[in-house]
Amino acid sequence: MVDQQAALGVATTRLEERVAASLGQLAAAPIRFEAAHDVPQAGVLAALPALLALGLLRHSAEHFALPPGYYPLETVFLSIAFLALARVPSLEALRYEPPGEWGRLLGLDRIPEVRTLRDKLGVLCAAGAPVRAWSSTLAREWMAAQPQSVGTLYIDGHVRVYHGQLTQLPRRYVARQRLCLRGTTDYWVNAMDGAPFFAVTQAADPGLLQTLEEQIVPRLLTEVPGQPTEAELKADPWRARFTLVFDRAGYSPDFFQRRWAQRIAVLTYHKFPEAEWPAEEFTSRKVRLVSGEEVELALAERGVRLRNGFWVREVRQREESGHQVSMLASDFRRDLSGVAVGLFARWCQENFFQYMGRHYGLDRLIEYGTEPLPEATVVVNPDWRRLDQTVRRARAVLARTPAQFGALSLPAAAEPEAAARHEQQKGQLLEQIAQQESQWTEWKRQRKETPRHLPLKDLPEQERFTQLRTTKKHFVDTIKLLAYRAETALVQVVREKLARTDDARALVRQVLGSAADLCPDPAAKTLTAQLHRLSSGIHDLALEHLCAELTATETVFPGTDLRLIYEPVGSAPIPRDQEF
Repeated sequence: MVDQQAALGVATTRLEERVAASLGQLAAAPIRFEAAHDVPQAGVLAALPALLALGLLRHSAEHFALPPGYYPLETVFLSIAFLALARVPSLEALRYEPPGEWGRLLGLDRIPEVRTLRDKLGVLCAAGAPVRAWSSTLAREWMAAQPQSVGTLYIDGHVRVYHGQLTQLPRRYVARQRLCLRGTTDYWVNAMDGAPFFAVTQAADPGLLQTLEEQIVPRLLTEVPGQPTEAELKADPWRARFTLVFDRAGYSPDFFQRRWAQRIAVLTYHKFPEAEWPAEEFTSRKVRLVSGEEVELALAERGVRLRNGFWVREVRQREESGHQVSMLASDFRRDLSGVAVGLFARWCQENFFQYMGRHYGLDRLIEYGTEPLPEATVVVNPDWRRLDQTVRRARAVLARTPAQFGALSLPAAAEPEAAARHEQQKGQLLEQIAQQESQWTEWKRQRKETPRHLPLKDLPEQERFTQLRTTKKHFVDTIKLLAYRAETALVQVVREKLARTDDARALVRQVLGSAADLCPDPAAKTLTAQLHRLSSGIHDLALEHLCAELTATETVFPGTDLRLIYEPVGSAPIPRDQEF
């Protein structure tokens, strides 16, 4: 028996079921819980009601299927979600986790090992269409559940840096590192509070405007709930379907006009504001930020005609230093304070990127390998990019040389020899400036004559590139979004006892990473998770409130008839005769 257990892996105790599954005589192992004390990371069970409510398993059987085997389909989804919530940085890091302890959380003897989990992902993600359909279904449901949020949608790009050698991806500027690095760009669509809906991955990044126009806006027009009907739009000429918020990368008067033709409003920063407005135009207004904090802002508004003749609202916020932040809005129904609050809420999306990268490994690769891009994909011409870099460097040099020329000065009482040297230096600098201007002009001419974009098929062979495989990452990232949304749902419950959102999120992270006791009662059809108490009395009160709210959901663990009960440790200890 010991040799068989060693052959099947650490913590494998259900030998007969595993052998039957290997022989094709068992479709999936039954989920069966046993009593246990101090199970590490068992606090992740606190997120199970939210995970199920958000749709983790609601459509899994509709879009995915696994061949008969030991691990059920639900276990794969739950494993990935629990690992994300427990801050296990990657699937490979599962090698260093106790498999038997994780198995107890799943109602099995052990969690799937890394190779098994990757094999299961390979089966589930063999075709990309089911993954995309599943992800889109969840995004539509999240939008429908937040009708008050989808009226204002935030779009921003996030560069995932790639350091591998499988393909030479184009370089992109990474603001957080202030470097141009190889990678892909994900364009995220989020709610005002930072809650994610979906992302569009671009291996060959055409830019925010083109991605919005070709991929994001058509999808939003069909998926955003609660849009006004054509009759309602015709009756109210100032009403919009929804509002898009983005940074200066999306500044384009023509784009603003085309969107309003579809009755889609935009809100962004003014890329080319004119002279500052008089201070007396600004009035102090008390506004409530998306975080709930109340602040006073000095705001003013004018109507402005853009270069293409399109009229929009220009709103400015004057800081104490006198600096004015200029914003443009084609949302004509939103009040003055709402425009400022709506644009400043962009930082919630930035905070989401930072939090997901730090806690959920958003930028990590899930699979290795590449796949070809369509030959018609339009990419930046490498020759144009090199010429553009040359022009920029030459312009920087040309800006320094006249400064050196202007800094040359000759004292009034200079000797004739010094005056001669001074004139010689000035002459040399003038000649150097003339050469640099001539070279700069020539390089600009070459850049202008070189096409900026080319189809991928027209690039030289050595300049072509492929894209990283994305299906498995899309699948795992969708589960990570579910995990983040589940964590946020717990934060909202804890906020009822704690004033600050940051404190509530830190407490939820502590709960998710804590140990717990498991007490199943098959006769009563319950599974009690006794969460260990926290570091202070106020946190224990918040934990008791969280346990009461979670128990009230009457969540049943998937694959069983056991209703989950959550209690702080000390309420009902596990009988000693049920211990291992």
